[in-house]
Amino acid sequence: MNRNLKHRILGLFVAFFFCFLGSTAAAEHPLLTSELRMFEGQAAQLTLPAGAQATLNRPGVVAMNGRLGLEAKVEPGHPLKLTSLTSGRTDLKLKLFGKFPYKTVRVDVFPDLKVIPGGQTIGVKVKSDGILVVGHHQITSAHGKVSPGEEAGIKLGDLITHLNGTKLKDAKEVTGIVEKAGRSKKPIDVVYKRGNEVRTTKLTPGYDEKDKLWRLGLYIRDSAAGVGTLTFYAPQQGVYGALGHVITDMNTQTPIVVGSGQVVQSSVTSISKSENGEPGEKRAIFVKEGKQLGTIERNTNFGIFGKMNRNPDHSLYGEPVPVAFAEEVKEGPAEILTVVNGQQVERFKVEVVHVTKQNTPATKGLVIRITDPKLINKTGGIVQGMSGSPIMQNGKLIGAVTHVFVNDPKSGYGCFIEWMLRDAGITIAPEKENNLKAG
Repeated sequence: MNRNLKHRILGLFVAFFFCFLGSTAAAEHPLLTSELRMFEGQAAQLTLPAGAQATLNRPGVVAMNGRLGLEAKVEPGHPLKLTSLTSGRTDLKLKLFGKFPYKTVRVDVFPDLKVIPGGQTIGVKVKSDGILVVGHHQITSAHGKVSPGEEAGIKLGDLITHLNGTKLKDAKEVTGIVEKAGRSKKPIDVVYKRGNEVRTTKLTPGYDEKDKLWRLGLYIRDSAAGVGTLTFYAPQQGVYGALGHVITDMNTQTPIVVGSGQVVQSSVTSISKSENGEPGEKRAIFVKEGKQLGTIERNTNFGIFGKMNRNPDHSLYGEPVPVAFAEEVKEGPAEILTVVNGQQVERFKVEVVHVTKQNTPATKGLVIRITDPKLINKTGGIVQGMSGSPIMQNGKLIGAVTHVFVNDPKSGYGCFIEWMLRDAGITIAPEKENNLKAG
């Protein structure tokens, strides 16, 4: 057999070997991915299909098998153990048998991040950043039934921000501007938002012969209130996250653009149980003597966020706990923290029945099912007002309850905690450089 033929046979053998590895590694070695994210101080291990040589392109980000260095040997049948040391990024190159390139894993180490899980029922008071149009009103004019606002092209869900150059902060400001414009027979210059688009129009108030008042012909609202659940408080950053979903106006179903707002203490007085086809709800009151717990600065797809200067009362945790990356969340047992009576937070067993792989923010990351007999007996499953309840797994905060399945109230959706942290203004990103050297 000549040398070229030997090389060809060896090449075919190696190709077959790697094809075999590629077809079995995903199932048998799920930890071996192309990307690995860790927080400082965490440990992880990669299970390889054979002995290997591991090489890092940057020192000091992680230690391999308990040693600080650029290279490590992995014995057959043993995992490669990684310990994160400092924030940064490094490429981990693996060669099977020390010769054949197998995979390059990008390892990102993030600054240590811990938060205090919530579970407390909170009262939510929001003032919109302008005046929200929630309906058209027909006035009785000398020319019949008309709506000046509708004739001006203003639709339900539009947010009026300025009238005649005046920035609107309260619906009470509208009456004087409308009265003045009506008496002077001049149209009002209106600036409003429709989604992300800023528009202008002219609106001539109509005189309502029945009420003897000048009117816009619009139903408007500038505030909203309700109850929900606190998801987390981040003491180092002085911020919080709650609800797990956006607050929308009850009439128009459009997201409320926050001008200002606050979260306050709230107490659950009773619960209407969920049944198939009919979600239940927590009934709660704002505690009169309760102080403001925090401000509301943002209303996003993942909840409300703002400033908070201390951990609210009735917390089950006195110290912060780790948070989980989305890829750490597994199907299996977990628990939620929520209130079903008064102000006391309790733990209840749930099952994570499905985990969606998400590389970009999306609200439906988890499907959970309530398994705790006590909670089922009390609520029938997930009820309105429970959204935002923290989901815990293996000692980490992994997400928050967001929605109930109407036809199966024991089940519902949850979102990953890292998307809520992002909207709270907590950046999860590795440092690009570090000064540690290999020893």
